[in-house]
Amino acid sequence: MDKRFGRGLTLALLALLGAGAGAGAGAGLRAQAAGATKAAPALSDPQVAHVAVTANTIDVGMGKLALERARGAAVRSFARTMIRDHTAVNAKAGALAARLHVTPLDNDVSASLQKSAGEARAKLSTLRGRAFDRAYIDREVSYHQGMLDAIDKVLIPSAQNAELKQLLVDVRPAIAEHLAHARQLQAQLAGGR
Repeated sequence: MDKRFGRGLTLALLALLGAGAGAGAGAGLRAQAAGATKAAPALSDPQVAHVAVTANTIDVGMGKLALERARGAAVRSFARTMIRDHTAVNAKAGALAARLHVTPLDNDVSASLQKSAGEARAKLSTLRGRAFDRAYIDREVSYHQGMLDAIDKVLIPSAQNAELKQLLVDVRPAIAEHLAHARQLQAQLAGGR
């Protein structure tokens, strides 16, 4: 598995955690991922909301691509679950934002997510069948791990509004379940089943 493929969320977060930019950023990102600790970036509630909505929207889009290109029934079923679940989270986030009169605000994390998603989509778009299935599920493993990291290390700590924070807490188990499901599919695909 190409560990860089689909790691946009984790990379965006790590960049904000102080890994740096430019040619040496890859080494800095790996050092951060290996356990170096820095304070989480402070995001405003509108920025937290935008990151959450962006992350979910990206995975809905990847799920739709998977429905077009995946061969395996289990992978297609997983993609439908991603579309359904991440669309539902965005609906909840949108309703909360409207009730709180908060407009999600674009920021460096969400911009990095969008850029990385475009790159991942371009790479996935060149594949079909089993090759697509493996690459898509590998990306989903990395992406959902990145989402958990984002929730735990950036979004929940940054959220000031109790309802926004609770929404993130409430969504976390579903993201962990998605990760476990993706890992299960990844093992099946690696085993040739």
